[in-house]
Amino acid sequence: MPEGHSIHRLAAQFNSVFGGSRLAVSSPQGKFAAGAARLDGSVLHAANAHGKQLFLAFDNDLYLRVHLGLYGAWDFGGDETFRGASSIGAPRRVGEREAYDDGASVPSSYSGPPAPVGQVRVRLVSGHGWADLRGPAACEVVTEAERAAVVGRLGPDPLQPDPAGEAAGEFARRITARGTSVGTLLMSQDVVAGVGNIYRAETLFRCGLNPWLRGKDLDGQAAAALWADVVAVMADGVREGRIITTRPEHRQDPARPLWPDNAHYVYQRQGQPCRVCAVPVALDGMGSRKLYWCPSCQAPG
Repeated sequence: MPEGHSIHRLAAQFNSVFGGSRLAVSSPQGKFAAGAARLDGSVLHAANAHGKQLFLAFDNDLYLRVHLGLYGAWDFGGDETFRGASSIGAPRRVGEREAYDDGASVPSSYSGPPAPVGQVRVRLVSGHGWADLRGPAACEVVTEAERAAVVGRLGPDPLQPDPAGEAAGEFARRITARGTSVGTLLMSQDVVAGVGNIYRAETLFRCGLNPWLRGKDLDGQAAAALWADVVAVMADGVREGRIITTRPEHRQDPARPLWPDNAHYVYQRQGQPCRVCAVPVALDGMGSRKLYWCPSCQAPG
């Protein structure tokens, strides 16, 4: 499932290629025909993300809300203004696929979108290009009140501007109020919005926190440090388009590529030596997800 940094990149991409454009909205698959009709012919005012939720705001005071889930993906194409547009979502597992790898592959002319391929839930078309959505977990037209209700059920988003520092305090309040493990709480979208399995594993390691530590046993200083680290690595993810959490001094064999060989501390490195202490990285289950951690660097107490 794409984590929060990918959805923020997706929002920025929509603003770049479709912002201010009047869009033809359709549902080639047919399952979203009624919703598409409510948006068809409207101007995309702005795209925003909160955690894993994407909101496309139109000038008719309606929003398209999309949650990609495990199987959803957006594909983009069009003229030269779509040169940097990436296809984001499943089944890509090693970063985003660029729509155009180099200038030579950009079409010399654009005569409209191709025929839909597969089960396209929503198609957006402007004068310059198109975007197709397949397989989302959620796709609906909502009002401002309904959008606000969705966001209100979520925790703070580490990628939202927070000049007053209120989000950090809200995160600390939510995570320390419960007796559930911090490893579970970091994946709870009502505690912090946008963190998935990779960021969960990596930030807990970077902060030296045992995944089974109860939230209510996390002191304020540790909660603040965890929040700061989540903010930092997710901001890096937005900038790089990939989750790279290792510090330069911990990257073994610098001759090997940063991605994917040196990108992570523990995620999918079970059985390999910890980059810091050399103890084999462990793999356990937590809830319904795999948990990667170091039994030495993240020992209890």
